[in-house]
Amino acid sequence: MRSRPVHPVPGVYPPTTDYVHAAEVSTPERWVFVAGTMGLDAGGQSGADIDEQLDLVWDNLTAILARADMTVDHIVRLTTYLTDAAHAERNGAVRVERLGGRAIPTTAVVVETLSAEWLVEIEVIAAR
Repeated sequence: MRSRPVHPVPGVYPPTTDYVHAAEVSTPERWVFVAGTMGLDAGGQSGADIDEQLDLVWDNLTAILARADMTVDHIVRLTTYLTDAAHAERNGAVRVERLGGRAIPTTAVVVETLSAEWLVEIEVIAAR
């Protein structure tokens, strides 16, 4: 699989350094669509705060992708659902760290989750 960023044409606002507007994926053999994944431990308990939940979300995503013989390096699209815009900066920092600085198309949305304890939910698309 090959992936390359698609940069905007004149007249389209520039992305920040932590994401790209679009990515072209060429010759993937397989796709994995991961449902919204929460910051829950193996027993289904929420992390105590946004930092713990972000760690759990990314650990869960890593484990799910590993089961499909993929890593976070195969993520080509990511959507984050946050319960509070105040978590956006921390979410972005953790995303950049966990992706090793690799910029991909990403969206963050502020929503009400199904449980008040869930502060963050992330869904991804991965290709290999």
